[in-house]
Amino acid sequence: MFKLTKFMFAIVCMLLFVIVVAGCGATNNAANQDEAVNNVEEKGKEQAEEQAEEQAEEQAEEQAEQTRVIEHAMDKSEITGTPQRIVTLYQGATDVVVALGVKPVGIVESWLEQPVYQYLRDDLDGIPIVGQETQPNLEEIAKLKPDLIIASKLRHEKIYDQLSQIAPTVTHETVFKFKDTLELMGKAMNKEEEAKKLLADWDSRVADFKVKISAKLGSEWPIEASVLNFRADHARIYVTGYAGDILNELGFVRSAYQQEEADKGTVVVKLTDKESIPSMGAEVFFVFLSDPGEDTAVQTTYEEWTDHPLWKNLDAVKAEQVYQIDEIAWNMAGGIISANIMLDQLYEHFGLEK
Repeated sequence: MFKLTKFMFAIVCMLLFVIVVAGCGATNNAANQDEAVNNVEEKGKEQAEEQAEEQAEEQAEEQAEQTRVIEHAMDKSEITGTPQRIVTLYQGATDVVVALGVKPVGIVESWLEQPVYQYLRDDLDGIPIVGQETQPNLEEIAKLKPDLIIASKLRHEKIYDQLSQIAPTVTHETVFKFKDTLELMGKAMNKEEEAKKLLADWDSRVADFKVKISAKLGSEWPIEASVLNFRADHARIYVTGYAGDILNELGFVRSAYQQEEADKGTVVVKLTDKESIPSMGAEVFFVFLSDPGEDTAVQTTYEEWTDHPLWKNLDAVKAEQVYQIDEIAWNMAGGIISANIMLDQLYEHFGLEK
């Protein structure tokens, strides 16, 4: 009996051993299968990611090589890919090309602080000068072998055909519509997203300024503003133009007289008679003198006009709201970078936190 029991016990142990071994094998097989499935899934993900990256690169390359037709003030121009050698022929375009992160191969001389405005000097160090904005040197431009030229109808209508023979040339109607210049150049340079980002940032700053100046001035806001310029033999009101348009966008308003001129499309009103001083009237004046350090006649004109009884009777003068401004940022530069400098100065003028 004991022997039988012992024998049965041995059989049971052997059976248990076989079951355990089989179970372990099944577990290992299942684990191996799971691991194999995971490996396949991981490889599938990696392949999918690699394919997506390759497709994105191919699409980017195809887009970069696409030929785009750019409509502009003078014509339509075909531009292939992303231009690398760009020549700019007016100040606003030179400002914008820097803002878009591109170093041009040729630029025109600046109006002041020659050869390049101080605020752009570091970015444009060593860039060849191809003449003046009003008279660029075609031979020098051709030597640079550009693949894109940025010009303006206002300055370069007569030489547009010659410029187009050198390289695809796109033109803006004028030289002071900085947002239009930025949009046009974004398309031509294949940098539309960068241009949109710069414009969106500008719009955000404009909105911020409006909120802060409205909160500070309260019921006095909006206020009338005049941009005034004194020259050797006359004075000017910049009704629209670069600074005038920016002030209007920021919420400043024009006097009734200046609004009538703006509605007629007037950019600048020239005043040669001191009896016309009342037409300057506004609640705040932004004043700049043209080359005051080089022409004593300008300073003389300014002193004579501002010493006149009609000047002293103006609202901005009586309220001591007359600001001397930076001529380059407010009038001569014409780009998105200078627009932001002008806005910085307005924050400072009105004691607003940026």
